[in-house]
Amino acid sequence: MAAFPSTNTVVKTAGTYARDLLERVLATFLQAAIGGIVITQPLNGSMWYAAGAGGIGAALSLLKGLAARWRDVTNSASLAKGV
Repeated sequence: MAAFPSTNTVVKTAGTYARDLLERVLATFLQAAIGGIVITQPLNGSMWYAAGAGGIGAALSLLKGLAARWRDVTNSASLAKGV
């Protein structure tokens, strides 16, 4: 029979996951919005510019994850403490 984790572990893990997920969702939204504005506004954007904006969002997300690792958070791409 499999041993289930304690209730305390499940709640702590769920809380950590929720905080990490919320941070990533908000950061990605802001990164994509900034990328979209930077690319499409001055260039009277098209589909290709929008695709470029997505690439900028992805690059910013990668840089954020790397910055988190360099900031002593070695097992997570999150900037939240304790994740």
